Amino acid sequence: MAYYHRIFPGVAGTARGFRKAEGGYTLVELLSVVAIIAILAAISIPAYSAYISKVRIERTIEEIRTLQSEIALYLTDVDHLPDTLADIHRSDLKDPWGHPYEYLRIDGGGVKGKGKLRRDRFLNPLNTDYDLYSMGADGKSKTNLNAKESEDDIVRILGGNYIGLASKF
Repeated sequence: MAYYHRIFPGVAGTARGFRKAEGGYTLVELLSVVAIIAILAAISIPAYSAYISKVRIERTIEEIRTLQSEIALYLTDVDHLPDTLADIHRSDLKDPWGHPYEYLRIDGGGVKGKGKLRRDRFLNPLNTDYDLYSMGADGKSKTNLNAKESEDDIVRILGGNYIGLASKF
């Protein structure tokens, strides 16, 4: 203590003459934390959105598989395909984006020509028994899979051998 008084003669004690730290954060520290949080959000939000989109597509594929199984059971019981999803009590089922599933009976359903049928890029019908699909996130669809509105559709193709995104078929 005596040494301290010799170097700083006007100060009478170790704490005198110096301000104590207040215990708050400086503006620079607060801005640094906000910047770090913003960077983490900018990285994580797109990744989270992609994950949610992937989960919705997978859920839709599973629901189409379930509907396909229920239609097969109906066909076994009644010996013909249902005319609508209401026949299997699924008319109120909606895809993860809130749109109803689309169903069109082709085999024995009175569909004339290819007008309403979903078609691939070569304009061949996708199915011979029935069409079953979701219009995807945009809620829009065209009969041709290569149309811009149909890229995000989740479709049942080739009698159920492929169920997935139309853009990947």
